[in-house]
Amino acid sequence: MNIQHNISLKKYNTFGIEAKAKEFVAVHSVSELKTILQENKSNAKFILGGGSNMLLTKDIDALVIHIDLKGKKILKANDDFVWVESMAGENWHEFVLWTIDQNIGGLENMSLIPGNVGTTPVQNIGAYGTEIKDTFVSCEAINIATQEMKTFSTEECHFGYRESIFKHAVKDQFIITSVVFKLTKRNHKINTSYGDITKELEKQNVISPTLKDVSNAVIAIRHSKLPDPKELGNSGSFFKNPIITKTEFEKIHVLHPEMPHYIVSETEVKVPAGWLIEKAGFKGKRFGDAGIHKNQALVLVNYGHATGEEILNVSKDIQAKILKEFGIAIEAEVNVI
Repeated sequence: MNIQHNISLKKYNTFGIEAKAKEFVAVHSVSELKTILQENKSNAKFILGGGSNMLLTKDIDALVIHIDLKGKKILKANDDFVWVESMAGENWHEFVLWTIDQNIGGLENMSLIPGNVGTTPVQNIGAYGTEIKDTFVSCEAINIATQEMKTFSTEECHFGYRESIFKHAVKDQFIITSVVFKLTKRNHKINTSYGDITKELEKQNVISPTLKDVSNAVIAIRHSKLPDPKELGNSGSFFKNPIITKTEFEKIHVLHPEMPHYIVSETEVKVPAGWLIEKAGFKGKRFGDAGIHKNQALVLVNYGHATGEEILNVSKDIQAKILKEFGIAIEAEVNVI
């Protein structure tokens, strides 16, 4: 393993931000990862996956360890379900397509989400009515300090809306190396009720959708709304959809009766952050090389040479205006480094 020095991280983050790593190494196996951790116990470390959910605002004055663990396999199956394991460095979308090619169901609604498999439990990623927690069984993770392996069950992960134990109680203590999912072998639960999936299927003249049909519909919708990070730097949805109390919502709804919303519970309501951003006048706006995408207000973009600091400042301006106009605080979904 070759530790490199003063390496550009531009190609390792989907925002395309120019930042440098003091030291950089890519690991391709768990044994390599253990060795690097053992040999660099006292060094500051920064764990890098697919780089799809972070905004770099500075150089990384640490050893950047790029998790490039590859491999996927079927662990076991019965008449109804298949247990599939993927290593952390596998591209998420490619993994989803692989399951669909095997006619294995459960992940199709999360097609085209950027990033790698290893970071999916951290965020409890989700889209179009599904989340990782719906099919997650367990993940293997290595303790950074001791190099011991630990298995985290669904219950131990404490999944919430874009939340998990890896963002709180054990943050920066473990590196996920593989994830196991329980997926359907037959009697697939085709979920087309969320968002524009039904409309897209009708447009494609699909009456009885297969897993592939749902995936294709999701891909088409995402392509129409979200820019390709290879063409326009971005990290997908920058903000979480805020969840507010029903009382708060009713007060705001009187002033904005057209506000879309989703009932979360008897006491909570989710409001689309994209709608709030668009209503506040930010959709399609550009500030130098930092901006808000013209088709999806949730997506902040780098038009070429924006710094992470410039994009962060745009996000803060958005948060401040929405708090002032609606009294709603929106949180960043992206990790700001």
